[in-house]
Amino acid sequence: MADLPAVSFAPTEEQELIRSTARQYLEDRVGLGRVREIMMSDQGFDRVLWKELADMGWPGLAISEGLGGSGLSPVEMSVLLEEMGRLVTPGPFFASAVLATTAIQELATPEQQGDLLPRMATGDTLGALAIFESARNWDATAPQTMASREGDSWVLRGLKRSVIGGAEADFLLVSAVTNQGMAVFVVGSDASGLTVETEPALDPTRPQARITLDSVGVDGSARLGTGDSADGLRRVISLGTAYLAAEQVGGAERCMEMSVDYAKTRHQFGRPIGSYQSIKHRCANMLMKVEHAKSAARYAARVADHPDELAVAAPLAGAVASEAYVWVAGENIQVHGGIGFTWEHDAHIYLKRAKASSLLLGDARHQRDLLGRAIGI
Repeated sequence: MADLPAVSFAPTEEQELIRSTARQYLEDRVGLGRVREIMMSDQGFDRVLWKELADMGWPGLAISEGLGGSGLSPVEMSVLLEEMGRLVTPGPFFASAVLATTAIQELATPEQQGDLLPRMATGDTLGALAIFESARNWDATAPQTMASREGDSWVLRGLKRSVIGGAEADFLLVSAVTNQGMAVFVVGSDASGLTVETEPALDPTRPQARITLDSVGVDGSARLGTGDSADGLRRVISLGTAYLAAEQVGGAERCMEMSVDYAKTRHQFGRPIGSYQSIKHRCANMLMKVEHAKSAARYAARVADHPDELAVAAPLAGAVASEAYVWVAGENIQVHGGIGFTWEHDAHIYLKRAKASSLLLGDARHQRDLLGRAIGI
């Protein structure tokens, strides 16, 4: 691996401003009450909320200034995602502003970036990454979807599943096999032969879709970049995993805070339940899990511009953060006791997000497999 600059975890003033601004906005204007309203709606998507996020420039945070964004680094994006994870923020942000935007930045030509990214930076256009085809198979570089050249066009045939933000997207980024290797294509949501169906999802704050491509024709220019896209897509997934880990850290930390607050105020037998050793140990173990995940996730964000190091740091962060979030979210329910199991309590919202996120880009076992390959095991 190449020599890396010294990595500092101390936040800059800009990063602290992003964190404080995002936390205040999400607590004041979103909150879990609004999250519940959105997740119980038919669409699971609030365009008013999305417009508010777009007005603050969040969709363009990682897009260069020349293309209408803020031009900030993966570290700043991870700071924002930690805060969004704390409030289980619903909507297409992760699908469009993170995954689809990253894929375009990594795979598209400068001309294609100039066409797509300015519209995404303003939030006017939503994208979604359609790369997975079956449950628990996260090898996105070996799709069954086929793309054949017919004259000046491409024709796509196949099926994509678990596409987050797929129903809301204005376009899909679809991976397919060609006679020249793997490729990713831009497919408009109104393309003839394209069927988008909502799939049942454990996490109602992040709807998923099933995409059927029945001889969908796209222009020759719809192919992102040139040559085989497999290596580029692997990097997209690595970056997405690092970003997802940041979001998971935010959710896990909030679950820990909920448990500690409840342990201080809930009394049994005339004393706070936090004074009992079993509850103390649960909360202490939560802190250890959260801090471990936080260190791994923040390191992954800081080495995002070093592909060899990211190949190790991203799956490490993905495995640690996903397991930590699921465990802490479950312990949060245990600390709250009977009330934690009820629909009225917020604990189940975090547990559903934690479980769903742990399968989004590959479960912990898959991440450890990627980590083993990266270090030569």
